[in-house]
This record gives sequence, C-alpha cells and structure tokens, in this order.
Amino acid sequence: MTVPGFDALPVFLQRDGLLPAPALLAARDQARLTRTTTVFGQEAWLVTAAEDVRTVLGDSSLFTTGDSAPMFRSGDPDILDMPGALLFMDPPEHTILRKMLAPRFTSRALARWQPRIVEIIREHLDALEEAGPPADLMSHFTWQVPSQVICEMLGAPLDERERVQKLLDASFDFTISEAERASANEGINTYIHELALRARANPGAGLLSELVVEHGDELTPKNLAAIGATLLQAGHETTADMMASSVVALLAHPDQLAQLRADPTLIDKAVEELLRYLSVVQINPPRRATRDTIVGGQPISSGDLLLVALPAANHGPSPMKVGTRLSITRRA
Repeated sequence: MTVPGFDALPVFLQRDGLLPAPALLAARDQARLTRTTTVFGQEAWLVTAAEDVRTVLGDSSLFTTGDSAPMFRSGDPDILDMPGALLFMDPPEHTILRKMLAPRFTSRALARWQPRIVEIIREHLDALEEAGPPADLMSHFTWQVPSQVICEMLGAPLDERERVQKLLDASFDFTISEAERASANEGINTYIHELALRARANPGAGLLSELVVEHGDELTPKNLAAIGATLLQAGHETTADMMASSVVALLAHPDQLAQLRADPTLIDKAVEELLRYLSVVQINPPRRATRDTIVGGQPISSGDLLLVALPAANHGPSPMKVGTRLSITRRA
C-alpha cells in the first residue's frame, strides 16, 4: 500500500511539526471561511476563525451533527446511526444521554479512579525502564495507558484486553489497507456490543453495568455499545496523542518545562495551555446548516456542510491574541 505524502493531505489535516500548517493559517487570514473538500469527497465550508468556530459549535439548532456522520467517516450505517453515538447527536437526544453519563465523569467521580490510574502509569513506566533503551514513548507508554484505563472503566475482563489492544492498533494503522482498518473497527464494535449484552444479562463492575443498573430499559444494548465504542476509540487515540505530544512540546520549550518543574502547582494551567497549543483534535464532526444563515460574513445555505479547523482557531488571531507561543502561565 502507498501511504499518501504529507502534502497530499487536506489543508485542515496538515501540520508544521506541532503547529498548524502555514497554509491553514494563511487560509484563515485571507478569508474566515473557505471552500474545501472532506476526506470523503463532500464539498464543505472550512471554518477557521475563533469567533466563527464558537458560533458553529455553540448552536446545535442551526448547525447539526445529527445527519452528518456518513460524511465524516465510512463504515456500517447501523454503527453510525446508533442512538448512543455521542459525536453525531443533537439535543434533546444528546442531552438525555449526556445526563446519564455526566455523573460518572465529574471531578469527584473520576477521583475514585485516580489511585488505579496512577498505578497503571507506574506499571508502564517501570516496564519501560526495565526494558531499557531504545524505547518508543508512543507505542510503549502513551498508547498503552489510555486503552487499559478505558477497558477497566468499561469492565472489560483482563484476559480480553490484548484482543482489544490489537484491534485498536489496527484501526489507527494507516500503513495497512482501508479494508483491514474497517475490519478492525468492525471487530471493536462487535466486541463492545458483546460486552454490552453481557452487562445487561449479568451486571458486574464497570461503566456499562452501572448504566444498566441505574437506567435499565432506558438504554438498549445498541446504546450501550455505542457509548463504549465512543469512549474506547475517541478517548484512546486523542489521549495517547495528547500525552506524547505534550512531552515533545515541553522538551522543545525547555524554559516552560523548567518553570513547571520548579512550580508543580502550574500543572492545571499547563494542561489547558497544551490542549490549546497542540489541538490534537484537528477537526470536529462536520455540522450541517439547518437553514440559510451567515457565518463570518459568508452566506451559508441550508444543507451546507461546515468543517471546523480547531488548530487555526486556537492559534489566533483572536480576541485573546493567543498566537503560536507556548506559555503555561497564560491567562485563560
């Protein structure tokens, strides 16, 4: 298989190291909205200015994700249309499901996971040290930690996690064929569906079982499977990429690393700043305009697709004038 070169990627997926590609920033500076084509060939508006990005992401009645999923990714329509597929839902369905999930992801609820997450991190760091050089931070650490944490949260048995890890590895491996990646994604969805059926038949430990016990028939196995697949796939790669890229960013900015080491209380600000600076999620699922409107001075017709370029918005110019400099003491 021939892997496309960097220049062959759409401008909204290109990078200049950790930073947005100059072509993306130029597109933002020349026109707040430009025409682009999604990776699946659909015409869309590319939204790049921070103000316009907030407008599009903040109004689900005017910019819907509900019918845009097939435009964003390929695969089984039954999977894409799962009522629990959070990424592709609008209120009120999204609101109902989010209310069910939100109590499990509050600071207090997640605090009970902290000791186990610390233990998992230490286990993988110890294994990394024992293996000796050379070591690959991504494959040996940042790729492993989130998958194990999410599997344990979902209640996946220990002896099944290697199967899940292999499927995850293949689903994000762009050196293999599209058919092989699709097969891996199907395998993940099949496994999560099996896990959801087990949770409904015999609730045990884990998020899916907790939802079954508390909400019963409000959630079907299909809902549960979609929740599990969303957490496993959307939460895994983004977390792994964020962890690895943060290490690279801090090593590339030794002054910021030294400041953080000298004052560990800056960690919360550092995380927020790294989230902005790295913007590891480059685009959100596309929105479709539900009626004629105007965004950034550009007329948008009902039915038009809009892609939001988060790195362009997060790197200014904007009212905050954040720019492309990393500063862990930056005020929000």
